[in-house]
Amino acid sequence: MDSSSRPALLLVSGRSIGLAVSFSIGIVLARLFDPAVFGTYKQFFLLYATLYGVLQLGMAESLYYFVPRQSQHTGRYACNAMVMLAAAGLVCTFGLYVARTAIAGWLSPEIAEHVVPLGLFLTFTLASTVLEIVMVSRGKHATAAFTYALSDILRTLLFIIPALAFVSVRAVFIGATVFAGLRLLATVATLWREFGHDFRIDLVLWRQQLAYALPFAMAVGIEVVLLNYHQYVVAARFDAATFAIYAVGCMHIPLFDLIATSTVNVLMVRMAGGERGRAALALWHDTVCRLAFLLFPLAVFLIASAHYLIVGLFTPTYAASVPIFMIWVLMMLPAVTAVDAVLRVYAQTRFLLTMNLVRFVCVAGLTGWFLSMFGLGGAVLVTLLAMTIVKALGVVRIARLMRVGWREALPWGRLTGIAARAGVSALPVLWLQPQLVWHPLVTVVAGSCVYGGVYALLSYWPAIRSRLLPTATAAAQAEACAVRVDQM
Repeated sequence: MDSSSRPALLLVSGRSIGLAVSFSIGIVLARLFDPAVFGTYKQFFLLYATLYGVLQLGMAESLYYFVPRQSQHTGRYACNAMVMLAAAGLVCTFGLYVARTAIAGWLSPEIAEHVVPLGLFLTFTLASTVLEIVMVSRGKHATAAFTYALSDILRTLLFIIPALAFVSVRAVFIGATVFAGLRLLATVATLWREFGHDFRIDLVLWRQQLAYALPFAMAVGIEVVLLNYHQYVVAARFDAATFAIYAVGCMHIPLFDLIATSTVNVLMVRMAGGERGRAALALWHDTVCRLAFLLFPLAVFLIASAHYLIVGLFTPTYAASVPIFMIWVLMMLPAVTAVDAVLRVYAQTRFLLTMNLVRFVCVAGLTGWFLSMFGLGGAVLVTLLAMTIVKALGVVRIARLMRVGWREALPWGRLTGIAARAGVSALPVLWLQPQLVWHPLVTVVAGSCVYGGVYALLSYWPAIRSRLLPTATAAAQAEACAVRVDQM
């Protein structure tokens, strides 16, 4: 196993344990609450996800850039980031409270009751974001993997137990706040134990971080708003129950997150360590192919099994979410290019901002028309179109930075082969699933086994054949020699 695969595998393993558990939160709550209440829950976390992405201000992510280069100042960089993130969260909490009436008029009236837990949950989570980033940046991948898993498991327990005990969405939000507070205390204790008195604010380093982070923060802020813009449009135009159906269609896919995030984080750390030129190009291509090898088949299988997956997890109440989910899954495909990570390593944060401004123009200008033409699915379709356009712009920019032509910008041949194998592997699944009369989730599991087996066979057949062929050839030669001896 090479130096890229092992750290990524450790992070993926750790996150997969926690995310597999935390994925159950939405399933349990969707079954426990009616669609209107579940829609309020989804609106709460829509606001949280947007504010969390915007208010990071690039400070936490800046650690991927500075820590590998100046590891002796890791404690100061981490403290700078934590203090700024906590301050941003507290200011936001105050703003949410002041604007609670306006937010209730924009989304649903019930959301106004929960803005204080939202603000506190946001503040605590923002400040503790640096924990795993510091670990990964210092090469402590096993520790980061364990922390990811433990944190996600604890979060799941503090979401689900209050929900089951009180059958109240407010209890869920209080449990979320308690979890975030405990995580923040653990983060402070861990970093203080690791760095001691060097875990303190440093204004000189803070200015360096800010100069790097602000353009990136603006780019990420716009990207986060754009990723969630379609959900805000739907939430504002439709009632909470309809929004719940749409939100289920746009549900978070844990496998995508753990594969993409862990692999890209390792790419940034390795590339920030000094690899440039052809070495950087080879590392990027290798990462793109690794992502495609996992994400292309994941996307194809989820589309092929969309109906059985949605109905099995969320009951037939959410069957209308299926076509939305099928479009949403396609968002994985442009993500394999990992352009944002490479541009950040090359400090191209201003170009990231430009990319997202282009994306904003596309989404803001076309969402209304797409909704009118294609219904609820149009809102996510325009988001997919805009993402594809800006990722293509990013590939062109990276090709120029690495001084290669468009033919060398991406490993086109390898990507085409992976896509073809992923598509062909779905054919047996599309035939099999309608024949089964099992529970939808059992049908999904059966389909995944068939799909995985066919995809693995198509992917590894050349290697298997090359191993078997010499043996077969040697046996044939031995048989021929035996015949000749018999004829003598």
